[in-house]
Amino acid sequence: MRYVWMDMPRPRTFAAAAIIAAVVAAGLAALPIANAETGDSNGASDWVAPETTAVPFAGPAGSPVDVNGQLSVCGVNLCNEAGEPIQLRGMSSHGIQFFPDCLNPDSLEALRNDWLADFVRISMYVQEGGFETDPAGFTGKVNEAVETATALGLYAIIDFHILTPGDPTFNLERAQSFFADVAAEHADKPNVIYEIANEPNGVSWDTIKNYAEQVIPVVRAADPDGVVLVGTRGFSSLGLTDGADETEIIEDPVDAENIMYTFHFYAASHGADRRAVVDRAAASLPLFVSEFGTQTFTGDGANDLESATAWLDLLKSHKIGYAMWSYSDGRESNSAFVQGTCQGTEYAGTEVLTESGNFIRSRLRGE
Repeated sequence: MRYVWMDMPRPRTFAAAAIIAAVVAAGLAALPIANAETGDSNGASDWVAPETTAVPFAGPAGSPVDVNGQLSVCGVNLCNEAGEPIQLRGMSSHGIQFFPDCLNPDSLEALRNDWLADFVRISMYVQEGGFETDPAGFTGKVNEAVETATALGLYAIIDFHILTPGDPTFNLERAQSFFADVAAEHADKPNVIYEIANEPNGVSWDTIKNYAEQVIPVVRAADPDGVVLVGTRGFSSLGLTDGADETEIIEDPVDAENIMYTFHFYAASHGADRRAVVDRAAASLPLFVSEFGTQTFTGDGANDLESATAWLDLLKSHKIGYAMWSYSDGRESNSAFVQGTCQGTEYAGTEVLTESGNFIRSRLRGE
């Protein structure tokens, strides 16, 4: 089903797109939308068009945000506004400085309506040509992406993508400034999740915890209800990469409420041994897989779809949310789209997808 706005020339800036999306939200509400998994057997949506219209900032009626509302952490689970444990499933962008065209109104519309995803993770590198080079500019890009996701009723994870250097305290002042700005900008939205440190590495859990306890209050000052994701030791491996495990977090958790701890994996590099740890840790810690790949930890190489399937089955059994890296059209095997896709306007269907893209789209659709 097509709507008039889809046949009009489409703006390539998020700000203009957000305005258009908000105006036509009522029309978009009739499109098939995915809901976060609350326990159905195959992940497919049982969506039925409701008779009510969406409330402000909730997106079109029937969209993931309209259905689930403000999220919170309850025990070891992420829960919707009704207090029901849910599993959010979505995609992570690549660095927005590397692939500036891949998060746009067309691609996010496809992510919601064709892929049936619940959220997008907006990855803003701090170094490597990212935030530190233009704080105001990159903050603006993140805000525009959040506005577009909001108009579509998608959740949005704001990812402060530290990687090199891996010590989060190196970027403490930048993080405090950035999260003060974005939390104030989006405090009245129920769909924003804050990821304060992508992959801490080369540092102790105590260092990460100390950083988190200085950044989370900045978020809370503006947005007391937003869920916060905290990176873990050893590239968000729960410390496994450094020879530790979840015990150090359980024994010395971050002193804050409404937080989850992140775990990242790459299916061709990380197998049954790490799945066993996650299976165990999920009983004690609220976990969120804010990034995973179907290839090696380099983000390239052959896809191990058998291992990826085993991982996603495990996450489903615990209702642990996940985002696949990456919603981009690069040359590496982690890219969901074939090269050149982000220069166009078509993102739906399978013809524009790579092997990893086809895998995750099929999984999100419950096929």
